[in-house]
Amino acid sequence: MPELPEVETVVRGLAGALAGRRLTRVEQRRADLRFPLPVRFAMRLQGRRMLGFRRRAKYILTELDDGATWLSHLGMSGRMILGKGSVPALDRHDHLVFETDDGQHLVYRDVRRFGFMDLIEPDGLAGHPRLTGLGIEPLGPELTGRRLRALFVGQRAPLKAALLDQRRVAGLGNIYVCEALNRAQLDPNRPSGSLSAAEARALAKAVRRTLEEAVEAGGSSLRDYVQASGELGYFQHRWRVYGREGDPCPCGRKGVIVRRRVQSGRSTFYCPVCQR
Repeated sequence: MPELPEVETVVRGLAGALAGRRLTRVEQRRADLRFPLPVRFAMRLQGRRMLGFRRRAKYILTELDDGATWLSHLGMSGRMILGKGSVPALDRHDHLVFETDDGQHLVYRDVRRFGFMDLIEPDGLAGHPRLTGLGIEPLGPELTGRRLRALFVGQRAPLKAALLDQRRVAGLGNIYVCEALNRAQLDPNRPSGSLSAAEARALAKAVRRTLEEAVEAGGSSLRDYVQASGELGYFQHRWRVYGREGDPCPCGRKGVIVRRRVQSGRSTFYCPVCQR
């Protein structure tokens, strides 16, 4: 599943190409994705101008000129594919096609159809069920060591599980939590409420740095993910521990290798020596 850096990369690509552009044609090729598409979805989008794009957690939010917001989630395999000129021959997994007033097109492709879209009425953003209850943004100013300690105080849940809880920190996923915990040298299985002030500061710094480097690299390309331009992301080549079971840990200690354990049905990659 695309995680926060991948979604952020897609948002930046869409914003650079489509902000201010009008949707002159919208083709809806099926009635549903993961969930049914909104009633008259294509008709309501056609003719609208896209004023701006932003991300909330793993959601893409497109501000429209009538005050509504077009919400998109890429699910497991969704892609937003930008192009210029005529729309190419479409695949059976190309479910939506958008054309703009400057000759660009955007194709939404989703092989597994776990993605979804919605149209949120003006002033309905704050109360939308997909967005209410989301935690702080890890790339925003709220992510500090002090805030993390406050979020985790008294909690016995493992540190990795607490970071993946979208009600506390919005948008973090398995890959980048593994990477950040290794950078901060923290055991993913220790109780989340046990962090000292110094450890919480180190963790906040590691989360932010990991995400920023991943965005700069265009995200991590695994299976289906590509940037909106069609380019691959490259952060997978910088992974310290994720997917590297049996490799030497970046801590460089002799004979120390990356281990893998399963937590809540997900693979956790970590160093048993430097992460405490």
